Amino acid sequence: MTVHTATPLGGALPAPERVWYASYGSNMHMDRLAAYLAGGTPAGAARTYPGCRDRRAPERSVAVELAGRLYFATESPVWTGGRGFYDPTAPGRMRGRAHLVTVGQMSDIAAQEMYAEPGHDLDLTTVLREGRHAVGPGRYETLICPGAIEGIPVLTFTAPWTLRDVAARTPSAAYLRYLAGGLLETGPWEEQDIAHYLAACPGAAGNWTAHQVLHLLTT
Repeated sequence: MTVHTATPLGGALPAPERVWYASYGSNMHMDRLAAYLAGGTPAGAARTYPGCRDRRAPERSVAVELAGRLYFATESPVWTGGRGFYDPTAPGRMRGRAHLVTVGQMSDIAAQEMYAEPGHDLDLTTVLREGRHAVGPGRYETLICPGAIEGIPVLTFTAPWTLRDVAARTPSAAYLRYLAGGLLETGPWEEQDIAHYLAACPGAAGNWTAHQVLHLLTT
């Protein structure tokens, strides 16, 4: 299975109807993403999500690798451990799963990540022009556009800070299980490789071994 990378946008784009939502945390797992799209409570989570205005599944989902690093920080009341964040300025490669969704679905997913009510489309003008746009001060209110896949913009969201600015925090077993399962579902990566990848991410490194992450995948 192909691992996609984002290519430069190549100039200003008209306002898109669809985008690739590049998930790098638990939303890589389709069962978890379904709670954001259709509403519900994922297994292992402590919160029920209202869902998107448009509850359809993604048109497609593909494996992606983006320049930067996955790390775990802050305390998640949903998972009781460190949350996943993306630092596009850090050296390395981050694995993810890009879901082809409407701008409205992307906007509603972002709202639910911030415990807000979905219902308003994000203005993507700045992020498509500059590659980055902080729409608010919250932990998932900084939009990142690393480029495009098949001419369609790739978008994700993360914190306004960088890996260097915040203390790493250990992710919970329930959270890591969704990440590992989502990467496995995506297709191109094997179990052992996924375990080593996640165990090396800041926050997990030194607190989770590759063997322990692999055990989450096989139990």
